Amino acid sequence: MSQTHHADRLDVPRFTREGAELSGSDALSKHERLILEALDPKAPEAQASPVTWQAHGEQLEDASGHVQHWLHLQAQTHLPMLCQRCLTPVLVEVSVDQRFRFVASEDEAMAQDDEAEEDLLVLSREFNLRELVEDELLMALPLVPRHEVCPGELKMSAKDDDFEQDDKQANPFAVLSSLKKS
Repeated sequence: MSQTHHADRLDVPRFTREGAELSGSDALSKHERLILEALDPKAPEAQASPVTWQAHGEQLEDASGHVQHWLHLQAQTHLPMLCQRCLTPVLVEVSVDQRFRFVASEDEAMAQDDEAEEDLLVLSREFNLRELVEDELLMALPLVPRHEVCPGELKMSAKDDDFEQDDKQANPFAVLSSLKKS
């Protein structure tokens, strides 16, 4: 009898032992922390953009013959943000392609973290895969969202035409000099 796997409470040891795969597509609005990064969470672009993800589990033996639990996660979405170059809306593609190795405890994860090239997670029979998807997408957000090529002409000067008059004001020392003569 085959049981199905659930992304909200994933039995990681069974998932990896079976070499199982899970995939899903959730509304961006279901990811409360991620939607807060959107320019306007209620905008149609934010509401229409799904978060799609795929997860694959596998067990591998290390050099000493111990079984290790691995998870390969891929996730992507598009998030409306503010371009920091032209200050207009930009739809940013956010994607993740990450492998994780599970360890027995938080202490073990802390002890191995400095030497491990991969990300380490604590093994669980009630693991929330959707939370991991959201965490990884949040970490993949660009520090400076921007268009590849901005749609309009960029203003490359901080000067404004209204300030032209201020630049042509009389030199204060010249004003003092004229007062001195009178």
